[in-house]
Amino acid sequence: MANRSPVVIFLLLGAILLFFSGVILLMLSMTGSQVKLVRSNKVGVVEVTGIITEARSTLNTLKKFRESAAIKAIVLRVNSPGGAVGPSQEILAEVYRTRQQKKVVASLGTVAASGGYYIASGADVILANPGTLTGSIGVIMNFTNIEQLTQKLGIELFNLKAGRFKDAGSPTRPMTPVERAYLQKLIDNVHEQFILDVARGRKMLLHKVREVADGRVFTGEMAKHLGLVDQFGNLSEAIDLAGQLAGLTGKVEPVYPPRERFSLFRLLMGDDPEELLSRWLGPGAASPAYLFAPGQ
Repeated sequence: MANRSPVVIFLLLGAILLFFSGVILLMLSMTGSQVKLVRSNKVGVVEVTGIITEARSTLNTLKKFRESAAIKAIVLRVNSPGGAVGPSQEILAEVYRTRQQKKVVASLGTVAASGGYYIASGADVILANPGTLTGSIGVIMNFTNIEQLTQKLGIELFNLKAGRFKDAGSPTRPMTPVERAYLQKLIDNVHEQFILDVARGRKMLLHKVREVADGRVFTGEMAKHLGLVDQFGNLSEAIDLAGQLAGLTGKVEPVYPPRERFSLFRLLMGDDPEELLSRWLGPGAASPAYLFAPGQ
């Protein structure tokens, strides 16, 4: 009898467990309660504001949100007139990489032109306000000639070079016709890249993009009519739409990246030579730029 006591105890414990489980299930069914799984209704918001001189912070945020299981979709909030070509292309590539895993909705603010529109063109859906300034599909490269000024000041500037076009665009002498043709060809090539990328992102026919790729800026209302924007909506509506595309139900919670601590050294010097050059000279002064710059 003593040998059977552990078996009896085990059976007794099992019966008690089954009894209480049955009571709990009965109570739940009577009250209509259901056991719900905890779901995350978070949408990441990546902000691109001001002139685009570097891509580091935007790339890091996109990657962080893309790899986070808690973030179900992403809103790219653009309030920028564009900027340097290289960083803009880096951001667009990261938007495409993110789209492979999560829905991306672009929300255009006051101005999302040239490079600002370029990075938005890779999103699944683009929202703008009717009065948003966008488009400006073009390339600019600024030059200055100070030859007469240096002559008046009695200053002689010269350089030594190896390579016929090494100092093309020099501010100390007039540009030759051959140099002008060379630089125009370079700018035209970068412009063609812009057109091809917009056609790819928007799934538009090339000739339709070329028709509006003459540097003109459009209102959001005009852009929607031309197929550059999908629908009207503000940031809040873009966040809700991103949640819907991700299959979320209920209230959507926007998540913003933590603000970087202010650094006077970084503000003045940047994190790399390319960013430093862009900060001091401005996009378009040292290289072709996707920049909406009225009056330049």
